[in-house]
This record gives sequence, C-alpha cells and structure tokens, in this order.
Amino acid sequence: MIKKLITISMCAALICSAAKAQYDPDKISKKAKALFEKAYGIAMNGDYTESIKTLQDAIKIEPRYLEAYLSIAGLYFEQKNHQSAIEYYEKSKAIDSNWFKDYNLPYSINLAAQGEFEKALKAVDEFLSIPNLNAQSIKAGNYRRKTYQFAIDYSNQHPLNGYRFEPQNMGDSINSKHLEYFPTLTIDDKEFIFTRRVNGNEEFYGSKFENGHWTKAQPLPGDINSNQNEGAQNISQDGQWLIFTGCNFPYGFGSCDLYISYLTPEGWSKPENMGNRINTEAWESAPSLSPDKRDLYFASGRLGGYGGHDLYVCHQLPNGRWSEPENLGPEINTIGDENAPFIHADNQTLYFTSSGHLGYGGTDLFLARKQGKGWSKPVNLGYPVNTIENEGSLVIAANGKTAYYTSDRSDTRGGLDLYSFQLREDLRPARTLWVKGKVFDKKTQKGLPSAVELTDLASLGVISRVQTDATGNYLITLPVGKDYAFNVKRKGYLFFSENFPLSQKAPDSTYNIDIPLQPIEANASIVLKNIFFDLGKFDLKPESTIELDNIFQLMKENPTLKVQISGHTDNIGKAADNLTLSNNRAQAVVKYLTGKGIEPARLTFKGFGATKPVADNATEEGKALNRRTELQVISQ
Repeated sequence: MIKKLITISMCAALICSAAKAQYDPDKISKKAKALFEKAYGIAMNGDYTESIKTLQDAIKIEPRYLEAYLSIAGLYFEQKNHQSAIEYYEKSKAIDSNWFKDYNLPYSINLAAQGEFEKALKAVDEFLSIPNLNAQSIKAGNYRRKTYQFAIDYSNQHPLNGYRFEPQNMGDSINSKHLEYFPTLTIDDKEFIFTRRVNGNEEFYGSKFENGHWTKAQPLPGDINSNQNEGAQNISQDGQWLIFTGCNFPYGFGSCDLYISYLTPEGWSKPENMGNRINTEAWESAPSLSPDKRDLYFASGRLGGYGGHDLYVCHQLPNGRWSEPENLGPEINTIGDENAPFIHADNQTLYFTSSGHLGYGGTDLFLARKQGKGWSKPVNLGYPVNTIENEGSLVIAANGKTAYYTSDRSDTRGGLDLYSFQLREDLRPARTLWVKGKVFDKKTQKGLPSAVELTDLASLGVISRVQTDATGNYLITLPVGKDYAFNVKRKGYLFFSENFPLSQKAPDSTYNIDIPLQPIEANASIVLKNIFFDLGKFDLKPESTIELDNIFQLMKENPTLKVQISGHTDNIGKAADNLTLSNNRAQAVVKYLTGKGIEPARLTFKGFGATKPVADNATEEGKALNRRTELQVISQ
C-alpha cells in the first residue's frame, strides 16, 4: 500500500480517518508511485532536497497526486521552510478538502510559524471537528489551539505599532561554519564573548569592538578553555569575572556545575568550582551576574523547586562567600522548565526562558521586573521574537535596545549563528546610566582596592555597594530618575565624595571617573561634594547626612586627626555677606560633628567668602564649583 505520507511528516503520529470522497490513490500511475517510493528512500537517508525533487517529478506525471503534495509539504516542514510547506498543503487541499482534513494540524503549525495565527486557529478547529479523533490527536489539537488563541489575544493587547523584527547576522568576525551560541557582553559593549563548538568540543571565544567593527573572534587567552565540556557563560559587566557551566568536570558536585574564572594580566585564570552552596548533585547552569556582582542568578534542577528546572539567586556576603540559593518563587517558576536567566544592567529587569508559562509553543522568552522584594508577573516577549520553536538565551546591551541571540536563519554561516536585533520598545529594560573607573593613590598612581558606595539622596538608602578589583577598577550602574551621593573609602586615606544630580538627566549616559585618593597627611584636602544648603542659607539639608557621617567616621577611625572645615561662595552679593554666610556654613558642619561626639579641639572652621575661587564666576557652572565646603588636614 502506498504510504500516505513520508514518516517525517508531523501527522505520522496521528490516527487519521479521512473519507476519500474525490481523490482516489488507486488511479495514480505506477510510474508516479515508483517515484514516490524512491523519494521515500531518499528522505530516509536524510537528503530532503533531492527527495522533494523526486516527488515533484511524480507530480509532473500525476498533477493530482495528493499524497506527493502532502509529502513535499512535510519535507519542507522538516526544513523549516514553512512558506513552501503552506503552499503544498494548500495545493493538496485544493485537490480534495475532505481528504485533507487529517492534515489541518501540521498545516496549522506551519501557518503559526509564519505568524498567520487566525488562519492557524481556523485550520486546527477544522481538524478538531473530525469525528472520532483519538485522544492523542485531541490533546495535540487542543494544545495548538490554546497557543494560537494566546497569540491572537497577545497581538490585540500588544500592537506592533510599526515595529519590525529584523535580526542582523553578526558577520564573519563572529560567526563561522561551526556552531556559535550563548552570547554575553560587557556593559560598555566593547567585549563580546560566546561559545563555539568545534568538532564536538566547546570553547569560549572573544571579540572586541574597535573602530566601529567587531574584531576577528579568538579563543579566550589563559587557562579557561580545556578539552572538557564548558559553555553557558556570563561575563561580569566590568569584564573581570567569567562564570560558566562545566559538565562532568573532575571533582564536580553534579552532572553540571557553575565555575568562575578571573581576568589576569596573563588571561583568564584556571576555573574554580563555585562550591557546594551553589552546586549540588543535580544540574546547575546558565549563570547571570547582576551589574554590581552582588547577585548571581542561575537555573537548577535541585530538589524543592516548582518544576523541572527553576531559577534561583545567591547574594554575595561581606566575607566574599555566596549565600544559600533562594528560589525566585511561583511568580517566575512553574511546573515546567525555567532557564537562561539574564539580569540586565538596570539590575531590575530579568529575561528568561520558560516552557511552563503560556506562550506560542515549546520554550518562550519572558521578562519580569523587580517589585519590592518580589517580581512582576512575567510578560511574554511575543511574536516574532517567540515562535512555535524552542527559544534560547537572550542578552540585552546596556542601552536597553540592542538584543543578541542565537538562531539558524537562512543567512547562517553554518548551523547556529549569533544575531542582533532591536528590541520592541515596551519590552526594553529600565534605561540606565553607569560609572566606570579606577581608584588609585594620588601620590604613587598605584591602584587601590576600595569600597565604592552609591546612595539615593532622597531616601538616604544605599543603592549599590561595590568592592573594586585588586587593581582598583570598579563599575556601578545607576537607575535613572534619582540624585545620588557617590563615596569611596579606604583606611589611611581621605574619602572621596561626589554627587550626581541625575533625576533630570537623559539616560544611557556614561561616566568615566578615575578617583585619586589622598593619603591622610598635613595639608591634604577634599571638597565635600555632598554637603547641601539652600541658596543664601546655612542650615544643613537632610541629604547632607551621608557626607557628614563620612567625616564623623573618618575622625573616629583616626583619633588624633585634626581638620579645618572651610566654606566658600561665588561672587554674587556683597563680599561681607558672603564671608558671613561661608563662615556660618563651615560652623554648621563643625556643630554637627561635635554634636555626634567629636572633641571640639580637633575641629576648626573658617569662611572665605568668594576670595578663593576654583573656577570662573562668569558662568553658572563656575559659580556652582565655587560654592563649596572643604575639609583640610591640619595634623594627624
């Protein structure tokens, strides 16, 4: 008996019962049937293109050879050439729509793959109307019907408004004839790292963005690549750490564990297992570090979760160890699998994959935003980012607009390639600013490991606290819409302070600030950037508390230190008034400190009015710099 459809067609698993009203396979010529059998054998050997050509030859002999059309459609389906599959399904339907009813399910899947969800819903409803369908067919049809209805409802709730999904292949500098996947990049978009599989072995490759182009990708230098199975990596936003998944490593805790490598002058260090708090006998993978490196998100199959794989987070403790993992909870995790977490540079928006939340079929991409101590309800990223296929990891550049992902589109260099595209506006993370630089000794220029702290001036709450690396490098991201105090402390040095009045600034800005710390010695001085007064007044504003407490802490840690607080103004107004105002402001600082318990003998104050400008009073910017409070070391 002639095979009704080459077995790779989706309908092979279904029990079909179509009545043959018009089409009669017994009337097909032996020559056409012989070609059909030949095509079947070719397809079984994996040559779908040649099989399609042979079936088309059969159709030339028998233009109404319905089974040949269906088989061609099934082969195009396997090649993910959905438009051609739709064309041949519709040709077969035109021959005999009653015979075709059994194939409305695979026809609908191809329609959905092209975004034609209304037509897909109509087709699957026609399939489900067939009398006496078996339970497996009903289950498959109802599942697809649910996803098509979701897609229709989603498009009504989230109109594209002109958005076009246009992925761009990252080119020959990144992609090759081998498989490339798992992209990750630094916050300045200057370093791009990914996994490449060559002859079955996965290795990490890196590329740098120079002169408007990505350099030719090279294996990462150092001791990170090996003949082991490593992948699913994440580079810290400052480019100093690389955390990845290593499977079946010697002395691992489970099948796949998380490992960490550090950037050194010689390249990436030998990987270290991240320990038995993070790793278990189960499967751990897909790490993602928060921009301040204080939180580590990852996927795990450990016991106690909500489904197969759940998402967890660990927090770095003051002693450098990681806390016990916390499940992200039922808002994020489901009875299905959650994987590939990516926390954006805004430290607020989490992207991940899920097979448990309602979507388009298989594994979809979602986003959730921090809400207090929990998360918002996950939002599906929608078609065409999500499709009927299984979607993989997604990373978003610091600008919140450019996304990177893996695909095997028609312009691939070979299998999986890396692509970039512009993310739909309503799916973008919070826009951020960020500060990057180096803390160093002002006299020796040597880098200094130090604590860097960012505080919300309105709430006085600490937004971020970062420890620099061993050479003093640091990076901090700043959520927009706030004003901040920025402080750097190290024992034996005067603290550094700066304020960022960013509530009215445009996002996506970059601040590169190198911080020279002054050793505590006679005549060393600093400008107290976070001491605030209302215009013409000398009452300390509440947001000055952070800076005042820094001075108090400095005096407590150095019990013999004596300092002078000096006040300065611009040249607006009478000189005598400015002198009095500056003197009163300096005195207000001293009163605060003595009120906290610092001995008055260790503190002096003096106002200089406008007599010691540091900038030209002809501009508003210059006047602002001249209105300042300073601390100078008298003795230690």
